[in-house]
Amino acid sequence: MFEQGEYIVYGSTGVCKVEKVTTMDMDGVPGDKLYYILRPYHKEDREIFTPVDNKKTKMRKLLSSNEIKSYLNEFNELEDFEITKEKFREDNYKQCVRGCDFREILRLVKSLLKRKRSRFLSGKNFPSTDERYLKIAENILFSEISYVLKLSKNEVEDFFRTNMKEMATT
Repeated sequence: MFEQGEYIVYGSTGVCKVEKVTTMDMDGVPGDKLYYILRPYHKEDREIFTPVDNKKTKMRKLLSSNEIKSYLNEFNELEDFEITKEKFREDNYKQCVRGCDFREILRLVKSLLKRKRSRFLSGKNFPSTDERYLKIAENILFSEISYVLKLSKNEVEDFFRTNMKEMATT
């Protein structure tokens, strides 16, 4: 169980602060069932109420700064995110972002950025589904990197832009 005041990663929302662990006083809700009240990092005007024992949306502790740096150092060597079948592309994206696995989401971002660049260079549009999941995946990654490494979101975005340019020249 997470503690009040702790920062966690919550599903496709990204980094959230555990504002409170409490019961809910509502009809149809057992009085002893515990809930987290979460406040998304960078969107402090929102609140999320989720059961402590939520099995549908994954929650995890933040990675350490060393873990994040290790993943970022291997960014250019990461293998592409694999799409099993083209018709299941969106399902693969959805499963990845909901899975809350930093490395897999990093692979997805890398692959989508490469795909976007490739399509641009060949004069093709970037599909809206790809764009939507790129934004979701970037939000998850960038919020965790930004919070843990004490960087602004702009600094994190610059890192990815720089690394994508390096990949394009190799």
